[in-house]
Amino acid sequence: MGSTSDKISGKANEIAGKTKQAAGKAMGDRDMQAKGDVQEAKGKGHVAAGKVKDKLKGAVDRL
Repeated sequence: MGSTSDKISGKANEIAGKTKQAAGKAMGDRDMQAKGDVQEAKGKGHVAAGKVKDKLKGAVDRL
């Protein structure tokens, strides 16, 4: 996966996770809230991975 696609899929997972959290909270569904937490964290990881890839590419390009 490229850095841009990591960041895009990461943001999508963050948004979906936050949506699940809100829906779970509104319905009193702790399991859904927890799944939302996990999905949001996964998204943040993808975004971070994309940023690292960008920095590595930039460092290699400067060599």
